[in-house]
Amino acid sequence: MKTVLLSLGGAVLSVLAFPPFGPGLLIVPGIALFLWALLEVESRRMGFWLGLLYGNVFFGGLMWWLAELELLALTLVPVQALFLAVYGWWLAGKSPGDSLHWFVPAVGGWALMEVIRYRFPVGGQEWGAAGYALSDNLYVRLPASVVGTSGLTVIVVLFAGMLALGLAGRWDSRVRWAVLIPLGAVAAAVPSIMTQYDAGPFPVAIVQGSTPCPFEHCAPNERLRTFQQHLSLTGTIEAGSVALVVWPESSTGSTNADPVLNDQIREAIAEQARRIGAAILVGGDRVVGDDEFINANVFFNDDGVIEGEYHKQHPVPFGEYIPARPLFEWIPALDRVPRDMIPGDSPAVFEAGVVRLGSVISWEGGFSRYALQHRRAGANLLVVATNKSSYGPDAPTSDQFIGMTRMRAVELGIPVIHAAVTGKSTIIDYQGSFDETTETGGSVVLFGDAGLSTSTIFSTIGDSFIYLAAALGLFTIWRSRTLVGSRPRRDE
Repeated sequence: MKTVLLSLGGAVLSVLAFPPFGPGLLIVPGIALFLWALLEVESRRMGFWLGLLYGNVFFGGLMWWLAELELLALTLVPVQALFLAVYGWWLAGKSPGDSLHWFVPAVGGWALMEVIRYRFPVGGQEWGAAGYALSDNLYVRLPASVVGTSGLTVIVVLFAGMLALGLAGRWDSRVRWAVLIPLGAVAAAVPSIMTQYDAGPFPVAIVQGSTPCPFEHCAPNERLRTFQQHLSLTGTIEAGSVALVVWPESSTGSTNADPVLNDQIREAIAEQARRIGAAILVGGDRVVGDDEFINANVFFNDDGVIEGEYHKQHPVPFGEYIPARPLFEWIPALDRVPRDMIPGDSPAVFEAGVVRLGSVISWEGGFSRYALQHRRAGANLLVVATNKSSYGPDAPTSDQFIGMTRMRAVELGIPVIHAAVTGKSTIIDYQGSFDETTETGGSVVLFGDAGLSTSTIFSTIGDSFIYLAAALGLFTIWRSRTLVGSRPRRDE
């Protein structure tokens, strides 16, 4: 019963570390309680069930809003929980007799689990990674400029493992050094983010035009009316007041409001670009045949000319495409996804005065790898264009997602424009801070400046820190199998 309560309490604390709760540092004792539970059991079967309990309560409490999309979407919760179950099975089999020999596979195994979870199944997900909980505190999120959010996850588990050993009365001073040495190396490198590169004033405006029926679908002509609302708000921006205007995901597109295929839509946006004297980035989708579509950000320069577009690379499974569609055609709810998104295959960077602009779309903003592509392609400003229309106004998805995208800013040392149609929009500086957000469902123009940036170590080394920790986990797996194989059989 004790171990069940520890796992349950750890999961609850871990949920409370994320928006709309906090503080984020609760993630450390949350994971520590779960690890303490695994320290107390010797049965791998029990470790599996404890991991399944922790995982279901944590992901279910964090992502309950999936039910507003469709009850079927909640199957994501047990799928993610299964990773924790396998981790619990693995760690519960480790002898706690030597604390350091337990601590190393505890941290390395968690890192390996996360590396796999970020990519599998159906492209993976980073939502719920421990490092994102730390986005609410400047001083604890800054190390992401060195090791990324994935590296912060490893650091959280380092501290959680140390705390778990202390709570279980199995403290070993060697563990302290196993934590302090890598942490000291990271801390020594953090000041590199303090070297600012001032591109000069770069005033920007987010046009959050909302939809004619926020958080619902209201055919006919919903997308055209959404476009008209964004165009009308853009008309209120004074000429010469900004250098860049951003419209969010789904602000144009469909069959009757696509600026690439519709001359009238294109000219209406181009006219505003010329009037304001600013580049405009607009989000939208484009139907391709009967079965497919493209989700894109289209870039107009300040002369009103379309210079190019970025195609979203990571579609939302069961939201923008159906994996192995023939196997799931019997599920009526999936009729809401009649077409599969055609994924893009590369970043796209556009010149906007003194700024080189990169953009990612919605779901991609929750993965470090897509933003990193744009940074390495030369971007010094990132737009995350998103849409919260599938979830209700009270769901914490916007706050959780902003927590993730502010980590993109710290990792890459660049400002991030987080633009949402019906969610919350904000302008994040290169250290992950912001002054204000819009209200969900609101129709408003948000002004700000996005001129400062810096160089970061993460932009060069990427997720190397978690890969090293995961390699350590793989080594402990190989080592344990070697030791088991070398033991004499009982009948020998």
